[in-house]
Amino acid sequence: MSNIYTNIEQLVGKTPLFEFVNYEKKNNLNAKLLGKLEYFNPSGSVKDRAALNMIKAAEDAGILHKGDTIVENTSGNTGIGLAAFAASRGYHVTVFLEPGQSEERQKMLEAYGANLKSMLDVPGVPEALANGTFTTEFYQEAIQKYCDQQDTPHYFINQLANEANPGVHYNTTGPEIWEDTDGKVDILVATSGTAGTITGLAKFFREKNPDIKIVAVQADPTSRPGGSENPQTIDGIAPFGDPGFPDGAKAPFIVGFDYDECIDIKGEDAYEVGRQIATTDGVFLGQSSAAALTAATIVAKRPDNAGKNIVVMLADNGMKYLSTNMYPLKNRVQ
Repeated sequence: MSNIYTNIEQLVGKTPLFEFVNYEKKNNLNAKLLGKLEYFNPSGSVKDRAALNMIKAAEDAGILHKGDTIVENTSGNTGIGLAAFAASRGYHVTVFLEPGQSEERQKMLEAYGANLKSMLDVPGVPEALANGTFTTEFYQEAIQKYCDQQDTPHYFINQLANEANPGVHYNTTGPEIWEDTDGKVDILVATSGTAGTITGLAKFFREKNPDIKIVAVQADPTSRPGGSENPQTIDGIAPFGDPGFPDGAKAPFIVGFDYDECIDIKGEDAYEVGRQIATTDGVFLGQSSAAALTAATIVAKRPDNAGKNIVVMLADNGMKYLSTNMYPLKNRVQ
């Protein structure tokens, strides 16, 4: 019997868990690094899970109807996921991009048919940034006001306040990891932008085993977009929100979030690990994925973690970062 898929949503999830055996040997690691390769999702990132789940939740609630426009503020991957599923399910998409996103992400959004805008296009945002009154709450209200003023239905999906974001990781990603490891997860390492992934996973794993260690990963202040003149930035990660927002962009669903440690990672260190992994194990990582693996390496080197299984969430691959300084071309062939 043939096994043919007819919709990209059928390709979401059940991503592989990969042990970086060669990297472990090269770096004399006595713990196992198990990477959840989320770039196997159809539009190339972990955000496909949340994007599809948020759309389905809105449909189930009777909020979203075919032909409507989905609106979101994004650093790229959530918007890409929304645009891909909107194309397959009959919606329009408008995304307000945060500054500094790679050329590849912008091209992908336009290829999927998204209406691409800057966050500065949201009425009132430039003025709020100029006079120091900009907050995440203000930004969300401004986007909602923009939606309300449109002539056709526009739905602000709002990943920062949408319970379907962490919910999908509690219901799918966590169980997948648990099954693939036969329940042998000692440490979880994950980056955080909206905090949806790490919040949902932490809830799932704490219920399975309260002794599991949860390690959050953020970009070092000098390696955040806009944080310095350092071109080796790590896009889209902070412990509980976008570092570009003065109030930390705290999502409602992270209230009471329980974690054990948060590790700052510098861009140059993440880039080096990403380049190394490509040559040791043939896995091509994106910026936040390389940062997560860098943090996991720090954890793996601790003597008390010898023999443990360290699961690392790897959000996307390096294809969206080819125009950045992460993978420079040393020898151009004419």
